[in-house]
Amino acid sequence: MAFYVVYIQEAHPSDLWQMDSNVEDNVVFTNPKGYEERVNLAGTCAVKLGIEFTALVDGIENTAEVAYTGWPDRLYVIDRDRRIAHKSQAGPFGFKPDEVAATLRRLVPEQPSHQVHTPAALR
Repeated sequence: MAFYVVYIQEAHPSDLWQMDSNVEDNVVFTNPKGYEERVNLAGTCAVKLGIEFTALVDGIENTAEVAYTGWPDRLYVIDRDRRIAHKSQAGPFGFKPDEVAATLRRLVPEQPSHQVHTPAALR
C-alpha cells in the first residue's frame, strides 16, 4: 500500500486572490509560471504542512487536476486494479476520514500477525 499527495495548481495564488488566513499563516505565493517553479512551491507546501509521505507534482498543464477534479483538494483511494475506490467531496470540508478508513479496510483486509512480513532492514 502506498500513500501520495499530488500537488496541483496553487489554490489561492496572490496574483489572483488571497485569503486572510493565508496571510496570517505566511503562505502567500504567486501562481507558478513553469514546472520547476511548481515543484519548488510543492516542496515548500509539503514542509509547511508537515507532509511525511511522497509528494508528486502535477504538470503545469494540470492534467491530473483536470482528470480527477482535484481542485481545490480531494481524497482518493485507488485500488490494485487502478480504479477509483473512493473519491471524497471537495475538501477540506468534504473530507470524511471514516469513509476513507472503511474503503481501506475493505480493500486491505487485516492479516494475522504471523503472516505479516517485516522487511529485513527493520528486523
